Amino acid sequence: MSTLLGIHHITAMAGAPQGNIDFYTRVLGLRLVKRTVNFDDPYTYHFYFGNERGEPGTILTFFPWGASSMRGRIGTGQVSVTAFSVPVGSINFWIERLATHDVAFDGPESRFDQTLISLRDYDGVALELVESADDARPGWSNGEIPEPHAIRGFHHATLSLEDFERTAELLTTTMGFVRASESGNRVRFSAGDGAPGTIIDLVAEPDRARGSMGVGTVHHIAFRAANDKEQLALRERLVAAGADVTPVVDRQYFHSLYFLEPGGVLFEIATDPPGFLIDEAPDELGMHLKLPGWLEAQRAKIEARVAPIKVPGSNRGAR
Repeated sequence: MSTLLGIHHITAMAGAPQGNIDFYTRVLGLRLVKRTVNFDDPYTYHFYFGNERGEPGTILTFFPWGASSMRGRIGTGQVSVTAFSVPVGSINFWIERLATHDVAFDGPESRFDQTLISLRDYDGVALELVESADDARPGWSNGEIPEPHAIRGFHHATLSLEDFERTAELLTTTMGFVRASESGNRVRFSAGDGAPGTIIDLVAEPDRARGSMGVGTVHHIAFRAANDKEQLALRERLVAAGADVTPVVDRQYFHSLYFLEPGGVLFEIATDPPGFLIDEAPDELGMHLKLPGWLEAQRAKIEARVAPIKVPGSNRGAR
C-alpha cells in the first residue's frame, strides 16, 4: 500500500496581509517562501511561510482577505490547532520572545511527555510550540530567531471533531496512519516513523460548537504524497472507500486533490514535487509576486488590486 509521508501544508485565513507577514516572519521567524495569489480568487494573496527552502512539512499558508473581512469561529469540523516543533530547551526563549512582542500565551504544559505553550496569531489562528528531541530538520537560520531556538516545521495538527471514530478509521485503514497513543479525549496518530510533522491528533468535543470559516480559522490540511504515482494510488483507495474526491488540480508548486473527511474537515493530498524552486532562486524566495502562466496576462490588474506589502530584508537567503 502506498503511504503518506505526513503533513504537507496547512492553509488558514488571515486579515491584513502586512500583519500576517509581520507575525510569521518577525515574531515566529519563519521565511516567506512564496508570495503568490489564490489561483481560484486571483485578487487575494496566497502567502507560504516555512523553512529556508520551503520543504513540505514546514509550510503554513494563508489567504489574507483584508482587515475588515468576516471572522470565523474555531470549532468542530476543523483543524483547531496547528503545532510547530522547536528544539528541547527552547520554551523559555519563546516565552520571553512572545512577552516582548505582547503576544499572549498559555503554559508551559506537558502533553505526551513533551513541553509546549499555546498562543494565537494576530488574527486568532490557534498555534502551539512543542519541544521535540527527535526533529533533525534545520531552522531558518537567516531569520529573526537564533537557529538553536528556531521553528523546525510542523509538529502536529489537532482536529476537533464531534466524534472521531470514522475519521480514525479513514486515517488508519485508507491513509496509512497508525494509532500511536491517547490521553483523555485526545488520540494521536502518526505516519511513517512518527517524527514531528507526521502526527495528527483527533480530539472528541461533542459539546463544542461547530466551527465556521473566516479570518482566524484553518481552511484545510494537506498530506504529503511522494509523487504523482503515489497520489493517484491513494486516490483510488479513497474512492473505493466511498470518499468524494476531486480530480487532480495543478497548484503550480504541487499537484492536489481534495475531499471532506467524515468529521467535516477538508483534506488535501499534495505531491512533494515540483516544489517552490521552480520559479525563484533559493536566495530570492518570497521576494517577488509570482503568478502561474495562466494568470500572467492579468499581472498588471492583479498588482493594482492587491495591497502593497513589505517583506523583511532578512527574508533573503545566503547567496
